[in-house]
Amino acid sequence: MTLLVRTIRAARAARSYDVTVGRWRMHVRAFGSPGAAPVVLVHGLGMSSLYLIPTAVELAGEFDVSIPEFPGFGRSERPFRSHGVPELADLLAEFLGSLGHGPVPLLGNSVGCQILIDLAMRHPERVDRLVLVGPTFDPGYDSYLQQAGRLLLDALREAPSLVPVAIYDYLRTGAWRFWKTFKHAFDDPIEAKLAHVHQPVLVVRGERDPIVTQRWAEEVVRLLPRARLVVIPGAPHGANFSAAPDLARVIRPFLRGG
Repeated sequence: MTLLVRTIRAARAARSYDVTVGRWRMHVRAFGSPGAAPVVLVHGLGMSSLYLIPTAVELAGEFDVSIPEFPGFGRSERPFRSHGVPELADLLAEFLGSLGHGPVPLLGNSVGCQILIDLAMRHPERVDRLVLVGPTFDPGYDSYLQQAGRLLLDALREAPSLVPVAIYDYLRTGAWRFWKTFKHAFDDPIEAKLAHVHQPVLVVRGERDPIVTQRWAEEVVRLLPRARLVVIPGAPHGANFSAAPDLARVIRPFLRGG
């Protein structure tokens, strides 16, 4: 059975529901037992919960895993305008409050990491610890064209099954929203925020990730007060999809509080 088929079947079997956050209806997929320790996964640019499902399935035997989809993405309500990183962090904080837990562990991929950094800085009461998988654009590539080129290069290194998932999500997102969200993320001063995150952080880089260089991953760890770096051999930027078993293996002890 291919990874794509497994992902589609898991999506159909998920606990799926809508929640109103602020003015917007957000769609959520959840996996695992509702009584287990909670973990929340956060998607990146133009994507939805779908490409996080392989990691959610890997973790579901031990955790109650929730994957919210931000307004404008996936099955959530589609506001006319796009949201910036701080606005998305505020929506995520409100969603976390709706779960009825205290601070929870969160995992984000790519631009989702920027949202988590902003969340941890301005809503620290919601965050127990963070896993940053491929923590967003390397500021060393300081033009839209350079970043777009790195994104295209990564597409060649991902599991082939991710391509139809990404195309499907990008079409649902739409070119205008993708571009506006890309600009918001590109202009977000993540480097200035990292020193204000005091929760434990595990930074995960795929060895073959062309978007997050080793230099940038090490710089993220250096700027964060309580962080360490793990590199997954052979993995690309979307390790949460293309290398989910390896990712789950390295993050489980950290999610347990280790």
